[in-house]
Amino acid sequence: MAARMKDRFLNDITPALMQKFNYTSVMQVPKIEKVVINMGVGEAVSNSKILDVAVEELRIISGQKPVVTRAKKSIAGFKLRENMPIGVKVTLRGERMYHFLDKLFNISLPRVRDFRGVSNKAFDGRGNYTLGLKEQLIFPEIEYDKVDKVRGMDIVIVTTAKTDEESRELLTQLGMPFTK
Repeated sequence: MAARMKDRFLNDITPALMQKFNYTSVMQVPKIEKVVINMGVGEAVSNSKILDVAVEELRIISGQKPVVTRAKKSIAGFKLRENMPIGVKVTLRGERMYHFLDKLFNISLPRVRDFRGVSNKAFDGRGNYTLGLKEQLIFPEIEYDKVDKVRGMDIVIVTTAKTDEESRELLTQLGMPFTK
């Protein structure tokens, strides 16, 4: 499945982008560098078991072991001390990244309730795209009955594109379901 998307990128999308943006070299064509999936688990402050569940869910979704992110500084209002575990994240590259994106665009996103496409406006000005998901249930690997709590996550797609326009074109070609 991962190979399918990668082959399409190399054989169909690269020439199309070269033509559209008049690149002189294949190396100028924007590509996806990495995908970072981040799950903030603020409740882990009071209950550390929640963190283990989040780690496990993210591992199932992404296919690799996530790292636990920790608080940089203490915030009394949130009962938070420095270095407390407050989230999990995973960085995907290469095969796993293509595999995950393929799954995200073609299986998971269409399962979102009232899905009309993802926003065109979530680019950061440097060609990266951030997508927030409200629940982990849209991934086919997550078993509904085992879920203790609905958790959202952020998915950041980092590309080598210089502009949002190039990045949008790349993601559209790869099959990202933008709103019309």
